[in-house]
Amino acid sequence: MGGFCGAISKRDVVLDVYFGTDYHSHLGTRRGGMAAWDPEIGFQREIHNIENSPFRTKFDKTVGEMKGCLCIGSISDTDPQPLLVRSVHGTYAICVVGVIHNEDALIDQLLKTEDGHFEAMSGGRVNSNELVASLISQQPTIEEGIRYAQDMVEGTVSVLIMTKDCLYAGRDKMGRLPIHIGQDSEGCCVAFETFAYQKVGYRDAYELGPAEVVKVTETGWETLLPPGDKMRICAFLWTYYGYPNSNYEGINVEVMRGRNGHILAKIDRKNGVAQDIDYVSGVPDSGTPHAIGYANESGIPFARPFIKYTPTWPRSFMPTNQRERDKVAKMKQIPVHELIEGKKLLFVDDSIVRGTQLRETVEFLYTNGAKEVHIRSACPPIMYGCKFLNFSTSRSPMELLARRTVYELEGEEGEKYLEEYSDANTERGKKLRSAICEKLHFTSLEFQSLDGLLEAIGMDPCKVCTYCWNGKE
Repeated sequence: MGGFCGAISKRDVVLDVYFGTDYHSHLGTRRGGMAAWDPEIGFQREIHNIENSPFRTKFDKTVGEMKGCLCIGSISDTDPQPLLVRSVHGTYAICVVGVIHNEDALIDQLLKTEDGHFEAMSGGRVNSNELVASLISQQPTIEEGIRYAQDMVEGTVSVLIMTKDCLYAGRDKMGRLPIHIGQDSEGCCVAFETFAYQKVGYRDAYELGPAEVVKVTETGWETLLPPGDKMRICAFLWTYYGYPNSNYEGINVEVMRGRNGHILAKIDRKNGVAQDIDYVSGVPDSGTPHAIGYANESGIPFARPFIKYTPTWPRSFMPTNQRERDKVAKMKQIPVHELIEGKKLLFVDDSIVRGTQLRETVEFLYTNGAKEVHIRSACPPIMYGCKFLNFSTSRSPMELLARRTVYELEGEEGEKYLEEYSDANTERGKKLRSAICEKLHFTSLEFQSLDGLLEAIGMDPCKVCTYCWNGKE
């Protein structure tokens, strides 16, 4: 994933963007960057690796040296950014968040038409920001170039551009990712996460629609290209990677997760399962609000049978090697023996993707004396790797626990019945859950239904992307 933040004002905004970008750190773990423009010293830019140190630590010195009334910053899980680009539209800094599946074809096309070249990174890849900038240069204006790039790309592209005069923001074509504008008395701030600009003094002002392109100045914003009429915003914003304080399309993340937990508990009560439980807990951190909702609805006490030790350990998915990620996740778990020994526990996880860390967690609980461990997933079984973002991207569907289990149960024939396997009320659905329980040593397992998830979000289902679960675009 990734995220960006930018501001333009009558005053210096470097500090605003420094904090605002840092508030997007939950969206990426590889690189952070900032760029600013000042009339005396011009464009400035700094990019750092943030795999082993927080964004704030790496940019603590930079923020004291950089200055400008325009500034943008990014957190990225992919390419270094923002890039500084000199083009037919002048010099500007650009941040891009999304996925480009047809980059080789686009590069070949541009090389043939421009007779130029791209700077190659390690492995021969081209920075996605440079590729998008080259596509933008094919059109007479920046806003038309952003729309052209979005039309040409197979995948998802959201763009933030900083010139010496203004910011341009373009939400991806299907609105899978959010872009918000905050405003104060001296300027405006653009961000993915609403709380990122609220914390530095801006108030909510505007949310871009799908494919909308706006120009932002210190006095306000202007829509240059209107929003489209179709939206497929990613449901995982609410279930997993969105921050609890944020709102997307007017729906708060924490509130949605609480509703989601309530629905899970109602289903268990209706089915008469997992009613004799000592404690409900979340698989921290994003599973916790789902679990609180479950506990409030069920009347079962909420507790934390283990605590993540975070003062010195990095985030568990930071290492690129799966084995290292699993090791770090295990080392961070500190048990509360009084809440585990002899207890029947129910845990709510935000999602079950590969299941490797969850298996380690359950084994850890049994090792520390748990009597039963019931698992609830806050979303349906993931059957497809994400085509549009980087959440559940996988080289093969067999990396996904649910899909791999279907194959183990029925081979390639099971591909025809993925919808049945997702449904807990079918025989195939029951077999899927039973097989995963046996494999990962769960006492019981249930997934939130797609209808239940959409009910918790509360949006028109046609506007929500559910591809990971049902393969529908």
